[in-house]
Amino acid sequence: MSGQVNQTIKTLLGEALRESGDLAQKEFTLFRTEMTQNVRRMFLGLGMMVAAAVFAIAALMLFTEALVDWLATLLDSRALSALIVGGVMAVIAVGLVLYGRHAISAASLVPNRAVRSVKRDAEVLSERVAG
Repeated sequence: MSGQVNQTIKTLLGEALRESGDLAQKEFTLFRTEMTQNVRRMFLGLGMMVAAAVFAIAALMLFTEALVDWLATLLDSRALSALIVGGVMAVIAVGLVLYGRHAISAASLVPNRAVRSVKRDAEVLSERVAG
């Protein structure tokens, strides 16, 4: 009788180890897939930002020139109007850089689904061992 119990325990432990190995492999595959998707999405977003920047630079050059010309007619000084417009644009640029740095944070690369899945699997395994 005790031989059968020992054999049953060995069988159960063997199955648990196989399932744990399979589970770990699946979790790693999920982690790798999610990280690849997150990195790909980040690079796509960066590419779109670069393309938008090219068009924005061209538009800003035209708008800046028009604004300097208009302000020069009001102030009777092209140099003063260029200084005012340049100062305002520098303040705007600093604000955009600070916002962009915040938006591209390392936190966006955290594989949230994989972390939740590993925690859930650990809970299930601990319940099986305890039960």
